[in-house]
Amino acid sequence: MAIEVAKIELKTVQDASGLAECIGKGQFTADQVIAVIGKTEGNGGVNDFTRILADQAYRAVLRKHGRRGEAEIAAIPMVWSGGCDGVITPHATVFARNDRTGPASKSRLAIGTAMSAELSPEDIGRPAMVEKVADAVRAAMKDAGIDDPSDVHYVQTKTPLLTIDMVRDAHARGHDVACEVHESMGVSNGTTALGVAVALGEVKMPGAEAICRDLDLYSSVASCSSGVELTQAQIVLLGNRAGAGGRYRIGHSVMKDALDIDGVYDSIRNAGLELPARPRAEDLQGRVVNCFMKCEADRRGTLRGRRQIMLDDSDVPWHRHAKAAVGGVAAAAIGDPAVFVSVDAMHQGPQGGGPCIAIIDAGE
Repeated sequence: MAIEVAKIELKTVQDASGLAECIGKGQFTADQVIAVIGKTEGNGGVNDFTRILADQAYRAVLRKHGRRGEAEIAAIPMVWSGGCDGVITPHATVFARNDRTGPASKSRLAIGTAMSAELSPEDIGRPAMVEKVADAVRAAMKDAGIDDPSDVHYVQTKTPLLTIDMVRDAHARGHDVACEVHESMGVSNGTTALGVAVALGEVKMPGAEAICRDLDLYSSVASCSSGVELTQAQIVLLGNRAGAGGRYRIGHSVMKDALDIDGVYDSIRNAGLELPARPRAEDLQGRVVNCFMKCEADRRGTLRGRRQIMLDDSDVPWHRHAKAAVGGVAAAAIGDPAVFVSVDAMHQGPQGGGPCIAIIDAGE
């Protein structure tokens, strides 16, 4: 079952015309769409409703042009990351599965999805969440038909964060929570990343004291987002599988810090595209579909030995600084500002850096 991939610009926060256009020209049908990963232009915070607006617009197109019912469409994983700071263009990457196959001699993009068991407010930031996420990642691997964790190159997740109502619910049932509401986005992301890392054998199961504290523990393929719109971990797992069919391959690397443009090119090489020793955007020949990366301000307040002020800035939150900077580096690397850059990268790549994933058109 081959995967088709399309990167679609969002002209407005509720624009899904690009999705309708892809369906109309026969690139894929509405009923073949299995996942969407997108960037919206909101503030990227707890109250960023642009994610919900984009989600509603895309699901409405699938209802209009397809035959699936409301419940089936609601179950399609759509991971929307808010905040297009700097040069980042709002866009969506749409994944569709058709009935084509390919030779076993060629390894091509495969996708699996899964939903975890219900996550209680008191699970966030604790081993129970790590275990539930790890179980869901293993289920997504099985759904993708991937047996070897080394063939997994990208695990995009969406998990719940805390709200005041959720905290009250936990207290009413006699439980406490691991963090404050406004810390919960980073804590949810970090705990989820450890679940990914455990499932793929990147780290051993951590103790409670290591979660969101021991930053030497990380996944090199996890990209974790959180929001108010769900109560489970939503998993979209991408890797390569022999015989999967299609034109696309995926690879990954890590950016060691916010300036590590070589990390971007290393992910493209890992996907299978040959590049010169010192590549430029034009060397990609239009074969990079998209790059996906996580980033975070280095908590040590430095970058390559130079002092950084983003963690001290009272006017602009650090995550907007970091996202804009890394987005600029990635856009320069591939020659396209429509790149997926998400913050809160705790346990996702090395401290001050983050995972970088590339999908390329490998040809027939």
